[in-house]
Amino acid sequence: MKKAMEDEYLFVYGTLRRKARSSLFPTLDRFSDFVGEAVYQGKLYRISHYPGVVPSDDPADQVQGEVYLLCKPFVVLSRLDRYEGCGPGFTKPNEYVRARHDVRLLTGEALSAWVYIYNRSIAGLECLPDGDFNYDAARP
Repeated sequence: MKKAMEDEYLFVYGTLRRKARSSLFPTLDRFSDFVGEAVYQGKLYRISHYPGVVPSDDPADQVQGEVYLLCKPFVVLSRLDRYEGCGPGFTKPNEYVRARHDVRLLTGEALSAWVYIYNRSIAGLECLPDGDFNYDAARP
């Protein structure tokens, strides 16, 4: 896949994945292109009916997700920031922070993508050791 220097990618691992059918997925679908399945080196936790990911130094910790090429990054990221409670106007510390991290497509290609990282204590949260969030089982 040929990448332009200005390409913006997004890695999603929970309620924004295609199979989750969230209310915000149509925005992602409209203003981005699905690139492929991918993994992120992190640990996945059940926060409530949604997950949160934190980075990990252990290569065995792999979170399953999807990568999207953002066609209109400002539109998508501003809406996702509100959805994720990220940025000004939300209770501090924000529940998530958006940061660039390396992800790896299942084809083996590495990309730098935006990832919403859980930004609060993980004490007492259930770790999902397989790194794959089952949205249907977690619906409220």
